[in-house]
Amino acid sequence: MNAPRDVSHDEAVVAMLKADPDFANEYLAAALEEAELPGGQVALLAALRHIAEAQGMSAVAARAGIPRESLYRALSPKGNPTIKTFLAVVRGAGLHLDVSRESAAA
Repeated sequence: MNAPRDVSHDEAVVAMLKADPDFANEYLAAALEEAELPGGQVALLAALRHIAEAQGMSAVAARAGIPRESLYRALSPKGNPTIKTFLAVVRGAGLHLDVSRESAAA
């Protein structure tokens, strides 16, 4: 009998996104909301990478109009995509960003 295989955090998140594609909306929104915190920008790119992996990197790259290799590079832990690339990937993943005004402190 085979022992259960340990699943990495990244693999677990991708599996959750495959099982529930609507989870991508909440996941990216939460990552975007925390982008200004320490490590937040890296986490935002990781979230977008997880979403792209769940949908298929080649498919997302094609819909974004960028080469697959560029997508991997842009969303790598050391990636630093331009805003144009970031928005193209968001659109390629079938998502869009919403902006709202922060509520004023009372």
